[in-house]
Amino acid sequence: MDTCKILNPTQSEVNSMATKQKLPFIPLTESQQSAFCRTDENLLVKPLAEEFSAVVSWQDIPEKYHHMPGEELSTRISLARQELGEKLVILGHHYQRDEIVQFADFRGDSLKLSQQAAGQEKAEFIVFCGVHFMAETADILSASHQQVILPNITAGCSMADMARTDDVLDCWDDIQQILGDEKIIPITYMNSTAAIKSLCGKNNGIVCTSSNAKAVFEWAFERGNKVIFFPDQHLGRNTGLKLNIPIDQMLVWNPFKPMGGHDDEKIRDARVILWQGHCSVHTRFNVRQIEKARSEHPDINIIVHPECTMDVVEASDLDGSTEFIIDKINNAPPGSKWAVGTEISLVNRLSQENPDKLIFCLDSIVCPCSTMYRTHPAYLLWSLEKLLEGEVINQITVDEETAKYAKLALDRMLHEI
Repeated sequence: MDTCKILNPTQSEVNSMATKQKLPFIPLTESQQSAFCRTDENLLVKPLAEEFSAVVSWQDIPEKYHHMPGEELSTRISLARQELGEKLVILGHHYQRDEIVQFADFRGDSLKLSQQAAGQEKAEFIVFCGVHFMAETADILSASHQQVILPNITAGCSMADMARTDDVLDCWDDIQQILGDEKIIPITYMNSTAAIKSLCGKNNGIVCTSSNAKAVFEWAFERGNKVIFFPDQHLGRNTGLKLNIPIDQMLVWNPFKPMGGHDDEKIRDARVILWQGHCSVHTRFNVRQIEKARSEHPDINIIVHPECTMDVVEASDLDGSTEFIIDKINNAPPGSKWAVGTEISLVNRLSQENPDKLIFCLDSIVCPCSTMYRTHPAYLLWSLEKLLEGEVINQITVDEETAKYAKLALDRMLHEI
């Protein structure tokens, strides 16, 4: 579509553009993000019936699990795990509560866990204590005889939910129409659905993690003039800045406005197009929290995740992936002080594992990731005891066509970066 058509559209074009005006959509997972926030108590496991009081979506579960105390849940999980033996592998994401992580055969980020599970050839059942997109990735990378289980099917991801497939496809079609033969490379963050990974795979694109985002951007710019990045605008913007891309050459695509809210000239001039998505946990951090930490502890080290906003990343001393944060703090000298901008369950665990250091979360409000936190031990026990009865619940499967192209995007990252 040329410029004059944008400036002087025909009535049919106006009607067509009007159909792309969409009502703003807030994922349920986003609106429920603060459900477990608290200021005056530890994140100790409660019977599931008590946690049901949190205003979030919960999967129905047999009533016998509702009132089991933590000690009984732990005992029964241990017994079920022992009985299932090598047929079972349990994966625990870093952001899971301690009462779940203690049973994990592997602990890590989503990609690392999926790769480790795929390497356990004897395991028939992969129980992924994480969120939905992680279980999808595990299904894509695992062998055909392995079945991936998500203990609580309502454990989604608000960031992934902000990039709905139809919205992303509309965006991609609009951009292709404007750019014509100019080559744009789609990149999706690991925190996205299999469908978005598949779109990238089909269109010469790639997946990235927060660890390798800079290298993936460099890979993309070797192959195209522009990048479109899904679904986290903040990781995309922070990565672009690390490559010295000016902020005015990065635009945010609003899926609820025609052409993302931009005219064709602005889209043509942009080097990076950022999807309007974010992490509900990491956008809680702000510069005031950093200033407060520095005033109370002049020798503090501020370390944050690159899903934080640009001003927070710029005000910090260090930023990097979850694995980067863990490595930096674990290997820091005794007596060092750390204020951390990432999920509270991980920060608390780092503090417990490094008693010789001062480690605390930048946000004084204890606010765990509400979707990760939905994997209560009762759900893990339920899924394991159903396996002992010969029933697989909450199996996550990705259809063959979607998995084929999603794996292509993943393989580009794994083998070319």
